Amino acid sequence: MTETLFIRLGSQADDTIHWLVVAETSNDEQEIIASGELKNAQQLGELTSKAQQRQVKILVPGCDVLLKSLQVPAKSSRAMRLAAPYMLEDGLAEEVEQLFFAYADLAKDEEHNCFAAIVAHSQMQQWLSWLADADITTRYILPDVLAMPLETNAWSAVALGDSEQQQVIVRQGLWQGFVLDASAWQLQCQAFATEQAADEENKADKQASIAIAAFSPLPHSEQLTLTAMPEELPLSLMAKNYHGKLSRFNLLQGQYKVKEARSNAGRQWLWVAGVALFALLLNLSYKGAQLWQLNAEQDNVQQSIISHYKKAFPKTKRVRVSTIKSQLNRELALLGGVSDRQGFLSMLAKLQPAFAKVPALRPETLKFDGKRQELRIQATAKDYQAFEQFSVALAAANLNVKQGSQNNQGDLVTGSFSISNKVSNKNSSKRKGAAKQRSNKNNKETS
Repeated sequence: MTETLFIRLGSQADDTIHWLVVAETSNDEQEIIASGELKNAQQLGELTSKAQQRQVKILVPGCDVLLKSLQVPAKSSRAMRLAAPYMLEDGLAEEVEQLFFAYADLAKDEEHNCFAAIVAHSQMQQWLSWLADADITTRYILPDVLAMPLETNAWSAVALGDSEQQQVIVRQGLWQGFVLDASAWQLQCQAFATEQAADEENKADKQASIAIAAFSPLPHSEQLTLTAMPEELPLSLMAKNYHGKLSRFNLLQGQYKVKEARSNAGRQWLWVAGVALFALLLNLSYKGAQLWQLNAEQDNVQQSIISHYKKAFPKTKRVRVSTIKSQLNRELALLGGVSDRQGFLSMLAKLQPAFAKVPALRPETLKFDGKRQELRIQATAKDYQAFEQFSVALAAANLNVKQGSQNNQGDLVTGSFSISNKVSNKNSSKRKGAAKQRSNKNNKETS
């Protein structure tokens, strides 16, 4: 069961405010729960509790809203709504800039294609300020004349309020109506009669007086034909027709349109999505920082490889990391047609401590004999003692060393080394056994 609070505001702050709470049943009928009146707009706060957890729909006096139907020579709705205020400008009491124009999407006919409701900005702002002060929110504001029943070939009317401030609300058609004080009802009836008489004189067939469906007792007039309808509370009557089938018009549009408030569940999901997005961005930032660090380390490693390569081969002008393996193999091949790279590299590894112990000795050339597994080094030093120290260091590394001739060339001493791995006792005995077998075989063949 859905409950709705209807509030009919006044034109001024001192005007009486009427309110009604209804509940919609399963049979699309309305059940009145409570109703009442407030003396002025300052008492709207008394309805704050009733507005909570209920839908709120506002009615405003039709005397403050001018309804106009006109034919605008424009194809698009946007162009039509831009032109309409200036087409009506001469018939308005205020400047166009001081007025708010709301538009209804009604079926067009031969005479009208634009339906506008005109109200002063000051009046709209006053109504909204009353509701805001009372902490009452609404999504709908409708002129009361458009909430009256739409009768066929007749007007609908109802009296609202007590005798002192009683008003008569009249709907004349789909987009036409008026509100006036009960004291002016008789004068308005006479004006209607005068207009009716003038219309009848201009027509061949005489028409009867204006027919009005009265939903409450109204002062009788000979110029009008009143048909008594079942009496109802005025707000109950308007609540049933608040949003009729022909129009769901709402004054809260354009600059006064209410923004949709997100539900609590929506806000929670939005918060969760925000946290997830923040976590994702944080993770991406962390991964990006890691990637940047790895790229920096990779650049450092590449620069280190290039610098070591250039240090080993100073004559090299250009070094590319992607092809440095093939360049290294080419340089190694130039050292002596190396076929046993594993043996050459393992021997270099054994030489490294010796070079570290004797930094005064500098190698000039390296040549490796793969068949004999022998490395030949041409080196220079400042004295002969460095050569002796290097030989001792090689012997300590379990290597066989044969020193070549040494020559004194100016301030430097040049010399050579032939270095090979020591053969183990087991391998030596195998070689001796194989040699003995070959000797015995030769002796037998000779005998």
